[in-house]
Amino acid sequence: MADDEIDYNIVFPDAVTSERHWQGTKEPVVVLLGWAGCKDKHLSKYSSIYNEQGCVTVRYTAQLKAVFISESFGFKELSGTALKLLEVLFDYEVERSPVFFHVFSNGGFMLYRYLVELLRGAGARGDPRFRSLRVVGAVVDSAPGSANVRGALRALSATLGPRVHPALWCVLAALFAVTVFLLRVLLYPVTKYVHRNHYDAVREAPPPWPQLYLYSRADRVIRHTDVEDMVAALGRRGVPVDSEDFATSAHVSHFREFPVRYAQRCRDFLVACMASAEAEAELEGRGRRRGVETQ
Repeated sequence: MADDEIDYNIVFPDAVTSERHWQGTKEPVVVLLGWAGCKDKHLSKYSSIYNEQGCVTVRYTAQLKAVFISESFGFKELSGTALKLLEVLFDYEVERSPVFFHVFSNGGFMLYRYLVELLRGAGARGDPRFRSLRVVGAVVDSAPGSANVRGALRALSATLGPRVHPALWCVLAALFAVTVFLLRVLLYPVTKYVHRNHYDAVREAPPPWPQLYLYSRADRVIRHTDVEDMVAALGRRGVPVDSEDFATSAHVSHFREFPVRYAQRCRDFLVACMASAEAEAELEGRGRRRGVETQ
């Protein structure tokens, strides 16, 4: 593909399924942001949860170098990727549909952070068009983590797997660990003024839409306390937020271990978000009508 393009997949539901679930209202567009190293065949299993619900789905996974190198060294490569991903909605003329995010691990959450900034008009590449997009909610799976060098190394190891020679792996792991520790832990009180990490950026300027955090105490990549602290911080800021601890499942393995429970939780949350958004839109419409009548 050309340098200015991103490698994504989009699936449209059949009209009968969409009408059965949404009954004349615009079906949601669910944007799924994969974990680092995620293969599309794995992400497509998650998108089927929403395709069966009559939703449009867009699948995208950020490149490994952007997640493990660019972000670690403070380069905001994913900011440009976020911009292109939002433009996909306009390319396929679904920008008037409700938007819903499903985010996986820190790899997806890093990109989600820039999407939030663009939608709020706070990013360096802010575009007024994006403020008109109507986001109804987000599911966050196995994220976010903060300043966890050991977890980052485990994620890198799981991503590279046996493809890398053991000696080379030791060198890469050492360089990565030193970089993360220096820039994201030891020197972070200074470097945060140049490039705030994804965890702090979302915690300090969260999006207003409802969010559901799915995690597990058995996760060896993302500490459950990081997720719980994020949920508590969003709640204190008045953001509608909920969470569920799957207790025994490994990192990004909640759906694999508990497929029925996981899928139903996601569908129920999406339906609740859509109902809430419709109720808010109706209240706003009534307010505008009353304003016109009193003029």
